[in-house]
Amino acid sequence: MLNYKRYKRVPVVNFPERTWPDKEIEKAPVWCSVDLRDGNQALIEPMVVEEKIEFFNLLVKLGFKEIEIGFPSASQLEYDFLRTLVDRKLIPDDVRVQILCQCRQHLIDKSFEAIKGIKNVVFHIYNSTSTLQRDVVFHKDREAIKQIAIEGTQMVKEGAKNFDGNLWLEYSPESFTGTEMDFALDVCEAVKEVWQPTVERPIIFNLPATVEMNTPNVYADQIEWMNTHFKDRESIILSIHPHNDRGEGVASTELALLAGADRVEGTLFGNGERTGNVDILTVAYNMFSQGINPELNIENIREIAEVCERCTKMDIPPRHPYAGKLVFTAFSGSHQDAINKGMQALHERNGQYWEVPYLPIDPGDIGREYEPIVRINSQSGKGGAAFIMSNNFGYELPKAMHPEFGKAVKAACDAAGTEITPQQVFDLFKKEYIDVDGPYQILKMKYYDEGAEDGSASHGRFVGLIKNNGFEPTEISGEGNGPIDAFFNALRQVGISGYHFEDYSEHAISIGSDAKAVSYIHLTDAEGKNIFGVGISHNIYYASVRGVMCAINRSMRQAKEG
Repeated sequence: MLNYKRYKRVPVVNFPERTWPDKEIEKAPVWCSVDLRDGNQALIEPMVVEEKIEFFNLLVKLGFKEIEIGFPSASQLEYDFLRTLVDRKLIPDDVRVQILCQCRQHLIDKSFEAIKGIKNVVFHIYNSTSTLQRDVVFHKDREAIKQIAIEGTQMVKEGAKNFDGNLWLEYSPESFTGTEMDFALDVCEAVKEVWQPTVERPIIFNLPATVEMNTPNVYADQIEWMNTHFKDRESIILSIHPHNDRGEGVASTELALLAGADRVEGTLFGNGERTGNVDILTVAYNMFSQGINPELNIENIREIAEVCERCTKMDIPPRHPYAGKLVFTAFSGSHQDAINKGMQALHERNGQYWEVPYLPIDPGDIGREYEPIVRINSQSGKGGAAFIMSNNFGYELPKAMHPEFGKAVKAACDAAGTEITPQQVFDLFKKEYIDVDGPYQILKMKYYDEGAEDGSASHGRFVGLIKNNGFEPTEISGEGNGPIDAFFNALRQVGISGYHFEDYSEHAISIGSDAKAVSYIHLTDAEGKNIFGVGISHNIYYASVRGVMCAINRSMRQAKEG
């Protein structure tokens, strides 16, 4: 049995004045990518300089205006990377480069060396303030911990006097979620008192869920409590830095935005320490799915994924929101059917908004494809096979035909013991309905339309040459109200009868001079059993005749097989 008694509940915030549950996200926050620092330090094989440059260029392309590039005072590699960005002039004028530094004089001095020549810099300092770390790591009381933050701020302020660019200070009470609210506020206010921010040059207070310790609503309470207790709030940019230890990083971020956060630090696809940082892309796409501009250029998630996987040498899970290979895929038959009907309705109605069951967004809007939306296995239903035939190959199977073809597809899946590809579905369709090996074959045919010019009922005559396996070809002819009726009457000359015409549909399957028509024929046999046939021809009359012949041959083949 799990020894759950070893663990105690993390205290929550007593904050009945909360207002965030009644709010909605209305705009994108300031996004800050920490991929090149927080994400990179968590990699089994950290990125080398050229890989970091490729990743940096991707972030710029995506529209990030704040990018934390590393810890230049902590490693020569980090220092060289930053100087390479400067030397190659890769930092756009509208992008703020963010660096991280501990509150130590020699590290701060080294950091100022690293940022020479950069136009816009966020200088990020931090120290841990949590109850646990004060006790077991630093063995310091509140005042001593606060003094570290004050002295670090004084050092940065002094160094900034000789810096030629624009510099913003960011301070993080690390492990904020494990810090008493009154103490976190006290430390931040002490830092602000030293820095003296203004509305024109605000300070960034970053309140990280360095370790996610409670439910997202508690983090939201903590953020709103700080938001409402800060003095001179207009001179503060309230930033959050969620991690994903409880698997709730995205939810914590979204609720924190409701609670007043202005800025989000995170990574692409949630890379980072332990279970990772919050996935900025998921939060951004969630906004997009609600009609909110995410203020990022994320139209091609496949390109983003390719660069990330190449540079980090980590695979994106197949179920990862928006980017995973399977997230726009339906195996369930009922889901496939609903998607199929939803796509048809969307096309027919030409509506303003995307509304398709089981697909919160149009995959095409973010660079995904329709082909993998519906995948076929033994759990799939009739709607899935029809969707594949329509969206991949342009065959609009009539609804009445779906159960018959779906049954054939399911049998193929059962036999394979796994999913089958769209091409395999099409090959099965050809085998079942196009390349039918039946006893009868139409060698020649001609239809003479004798319809009246006034549009009254058509009357015509069918003349053709039919061959039965093992016999000489036979000439047949018949008259009727249209080509199908005339063909039925002609077939009686070779003893084919007992079939009743139920319905048919047709459409083009190509365009231009080589356009062909496909005809779907629905018959019943003498026992009332439904049978379908498919005919293809440049001539719609001939397509219908071939569809009838296909259905009859299939019926005879099934009767022979028992």
